[in-house]
Amino acid sequence: MQATYTVRLRERGQLTLPQAVRRNLAVDEGDILTLVQIDDVAILSGRSTLLPKLSEEFTAIMKEDGVSLADLLQGLEQEREQIWRERQVDHA
Repeated sequence: MQATYTVRLRERGQLTLPQAVRRNLAVDEGDILTLVQIDDVAILSGRSTLLPKLSEEFTAIMKEDGVSLADLLQGLEQEREQIWRERQVDHA
C-alpha cells in the first residue's frame, strides 16, 4: 500500500499521525516508533526491529547499483505524476 499524507510539525517537533497511518501501523498513544533518516528522507515505522536492517540492505543495493538518493527521489516524483495523471483520467 502506498499513501501520501501531509502533516504539520508543531511545537517541540511534535506531529500528529493521521488516523489511517496509526491504524495501518497498529500503533497507539505511547507506543515507540522508529525513525530512520537516509540523507534528507525520513522513514517512520512501528516495527523497530525490521526497519534498520531494511535500511542497511537498501543502502547497500543502492551503492551496488550506483543509484543515488537523487535518482530515487526523481523516480518517486515521476511515479507520483503518473499516478496523478491516471487518477485524473479515471475521474474524467
